[in-house]
Amino acid sequence: LMQHGALDQANQGMIDGLKAGGYEEGKNLEINQQNAQGDQSNLQSIAQQFLSDEVDMILSIATPSTQVMAAATEDIPIVGTAITSFEQAGLVNSDEEPGTNVTGTHDMTPVAEQIDLLLQVVPDAKTIGTIYTSSEKNSQIQVGILKEVCAEKGLTVEERTITSVNDIQQAAQSLVGEVDAIWLPTDNNVASAMPQVVGVTDEAGLVTLGGEESQVTAGATLTYGINFYQIGYDAGLMAAKILDGDAEPATMPIQGPSDLKLVINTEAVEIIGVDIPDELMEQAELVTTTAN
Repeated sequence: LMQHGALDQANQGMIDGLKAGGYEEGKNLEINQQNAQGDQSNLQSIAQQFLSDEVDMILSIATPSTQVMAAATEDIPIVGTAITSFEQAGLVNSDEEPGTNVTGTHDMTPVAEQIDLLLQVVPDAKTIGTIYTSSEKNSQIQVGILKEVCAEKGLTVEERTITSVNDIQQAAQSLVGEVDAIWLPTDNNVASAMPQVVGVTDEAGLVTLGGEESQVTAGATLTYGINFYQIGYDAGLMAAKILDGDAEPATMPIQGPSDLKLVINTEAVEIIGVDIPDELMEQAELVTTTAN
């Protein structure tokens, strides 16, 4: 779909998973790798190119790209990753038995656990802010879960929707003074523009919980989230089994994340001046912000 830390990790994971499954580029595999640069019309063109080339399989990263590929063909096997809910995105009949030409690995974030973590760091929080892309089904699903979790805990959610990365800075600024902390979904536009978000939240002293690790290395305060390389790797292994003829997407269950971890950005913690409980610091993988 586009380049940002999480999707790049998923991409590398897929290639490495294929290799571990016996398929290596330059030996017995040819990969035509395309990046839509966040543009829906580019996705349509890529899909048509793949059909014209009569590819044996399509590997797709992120919900929008997988939806376009699935709409383009019911015959070519599609293995997707970085998709929040295959079922709610209309890609499969069920996670247990897809029943279509699509399978893969999902990236559903542990929202309830993330809010519990956020409350350990900001125990007096009453209002949680969030920013997400209104057209991204994956983000809509996550924010829906966020609202349910927060309602159960007596928390208020202030949401800001965006249509592109150009809206992010204004959305973040509009939350300052309105919220006690910010929770971010694994939203592709948000992930690709984390410096803009962090520029606002750092200045405001707001704790920001990212949906996954690469958002933390981009400047968010912390996460308890999935490893995008791992879900990509697992999808690559699934793709290898299909290429072997040992499985087919219709009967290959969707797999969930196999690796969740606590990650804290020590640089962000210092900038916003928040005290992190010692037990969390001891459990966490500690990182600093990586320049884009």
